[in-house]
Amino acid sequence: MRLSQFLKDRQYLILFYVIMMVFISLVVYLDPHFSTGLGNIIYFNTVTIVFFFIYLLLGFFRRRKYVAELQDLTNNDLPVEVPAALPEPLTHEQALIHQVLIRIYQEQLTQIQGLHNEKVENQEFIISWVHDIKTPISASKMMIKHHSGRSPEEALDKLEDELAKIDQYVEQALYYSRVDTFSKDYFISEFMLDAIVKASIKKHAKMFISKKINVDLENVDKTVLSDKKWLAFIIDQIIINAIKYTDQSGKIQFIAEENGSEIRLAIKDNGIGIKTEDIGRVFEKGFTGALGRKFAHSTGMGLYLSKKLARKLGHELTIISEEGEGTTVTIHFPKALDFYQVAK
Repeated sequence: MRLSQFLKDRQYLILFYVIMMVFISLVVYLDPHFSTGLGNIIYFNTVTIVFFFIYLLLGFFRRRKYVAELQDLTNNDLPVEVPAALPEPLTHEQALIHQVLIRIYQEQLTQIQGLHNEKVENQEFIISWVHDIKTPISASKMMIKHHSGRSPEEALDKLEDELAKIDQYVEQALYYSRVDTFSKDYFISEFMLDAIVKASIKKHAKMFISKKINVDLENVDKTVLSDKKWLAFIIDQIIINAIKYTDQSGKIQFIAEENGSEIRLAIKDNGIGIKTEDIGRVFEKGFTGALGRKFAHSTGMGLYLSKKLARKLGHELTIISEEGEGTTVTIHFPKALDFYQVAK
């Protein structure tokens, strides 16, 4: 920092000093009660100017080191740790500025870390998704090449099963990619819950039939507040999981209950259940658990996406399970007043 820059920063202080000294000198010179000559006034002003200039010089040398260290930071292309790199503040104002800079730096680090984690998660999902979708594609190719010994109806039936799996993975990837832009693509309305449930059951009817799974609907004729499209996806994911982990000739129940604050849709199966040590992690991204790893095509994304989307809709997703006994996943729909309080 040059002296001229330092003086320019203090131009108002210098102007104030000049005006003050001119005023004092005029008062002393013109007041008849003071017998001070012009020479004494010049001497008095000269001394005060010298002291004032010394004061400015001391301030300049004291501040020059601080500014030089800041300039080194701005001219340095290497990454720096802001809290450690900042010079020692000389004033209370500088200390406050340092605190603001450190806070901004820490917030940026948090944002960068969040973006990095999101990038890693997205990359892991893409790798997992590509790996998973290759399985039904490869199976479809094998069926086309080696269809001898099967009737055309049987071959088409098996091919349809693999295409359904591909469709599920594509739909899952589509909803995953739109989670972050959710606020631009939803419409909350009142509708009958049984319509969504029945449509989802019909959509997966072939899976129910192939495993001879019984379906039981109980009091699902309730009116709920939600987005039809996103809720349908959530129910689809829960049904797919329930079918996947339910044995042949099993049973899946859809039970709706209501109290003063909410409507609950419980989707209950009598499948293999979840280990106690895994129950707290089933909504984590990519988590399949000890039992899930025994089954093919267990990506661990269905319940993760369902939980995330449910919360964005103002709902809640809970799960209870006992290994060997079955699993119950419950969607909680708050009543109108509670829903809008959550949405805010």
